[in-house]
Amino acid sequence: MIGFSQVTKRYPGGHEALSGVDLAIEQGELVFLTGHSGAGKSTLLKLIAAIERPTSGLVSVSGQNINRLSQRAVPYLRRNIGLVFQDHKLLFDRNVIDNVMLPLDIAGFDRRESLKRARAVIDKVGLLNREKANPISLSGGEQQRLCIARALVSRPALLLADEPTGNLDAGYAADIMAMFRDFHQVGTTLVIATHDERAITALGGRTLHLDHGKVAEVTA
Repeated sequence: MIGFSQVTKRYPGGHEALSGVDLAIEQGELVFLTGHSGAGKSTLLKLIAAIERPTSGLVSVSGQNINRLSQRAVPYLRRNIGLVFQDHKLLFDRNVIDNVMLPLDIAGFDRRESLKRARAVIDKVGLLNREKANPISLSGGEQQRLCIARALVSRPALLLADEPTGNLDAGYAADIMAMFRDFHQVGTTLVIATHDERAITALGGRTLHLDHGKVAEVTA
């Protein structure tokens, strides 16, 4: 489903976030990315989502060459990807439930079906009593849970998550990881960057360890 062949990502100024990375992630896999701050975890996720493009090498996702993907084609790629990034990209002119419904609205879902699915996932992340609230009024942890709800509402084939439990207390972190486990069990591919050893232990899967832009260790 995801392939990297000799992928390097170099930013202006010469900083090399990834260097000669080779990896393959199969459909339905659960993969954790670990490593120090600045190891390249976030960059790797952004390359998969076509938020960034590689400086050299080949990135492929679901059979599509990300290097050659036009900007017009990117939204179609992302329709099957749930994104949970540390900069939440929430819409502050819309309330909680409208933020969650956005992917369904874009995909053309019936309004009643969208509301039903949005309320179900908002309930699972513990925000049902805040569905009419503006995201600006939410705490950092609540914004994180809102971002996770929006990523999961369309039941994507691929979920990319960058430190999804970083701003959550232990109880909510466990609930979110249980949701991720449920999605994985029905075939969703998960790629999760995390420092949360408890989550890795609880969910299992495969771990790729990054060290200064290189995949230094692979464990199962």
